[in-house]
Amino acid sequence: MSEPSGKPFLYVVVCAAGVAEGVGRLIAAARERGWEVGVIATPQGLGFFDAAAVEELTGRPIRSAWRAPGDPRPFPAPDAVAVAPATFNTVNKWAAGISDTLALGTLCEAYGLGVPIAVLPCVNEALAAHPAYRASVERLTAMGVRFAGTHTAEPRQEGERDEFPWERVLDLLTPEP
Repeated sequence: MSEPSGKPFLYVVVCAAGVAEGVGRLIAAARERGWEVGVIATPQGLGFFDAAAVEELTGRPIRSAWRAPGDPRPFPAPDAVAVAPATFNTVNKWAAGISDTLALGTLCEAYGLGVPIAVLPCVNEALAAHPAYRASVERLTAMGVRFAGTHTAEPRQEGERDEFPWERVLDLLTPEP
């Protein structure tokens, strides 16, 4: 674990979406903007990115499971939380107050602590049209959660996909100069 730097600390919550393989870009951009970063992955999300590379970038272990009683906290308290990519499942469970994973528990608790939270969903158009998803986004928005639109990650043509706009989630957390 890295020594505290005095910089603001950002939790990055990563869910199980194909674009998660690029989370290193979000981490690098956050560090360029002056954040220290710790990554919390959903249990399924762990299989969607290179954990060793992310740990090297952050200098910290990736968290995905609850720590045992008495174990030290591997991260300081967050100054902000970025959820990217956020999936249909995570958005709906979070809005319902379900805390069955470390990632969801962290999101539920961050709201109660008044920590700023920004979300960049990666949800296909069919799931985004579901009434439960729309209601979940509305509920979280009413709670003060900041959404950076929804990215579908669906192929445009011949398998090409639009670039996942990682930095948009940071823009919602970084004060304007």
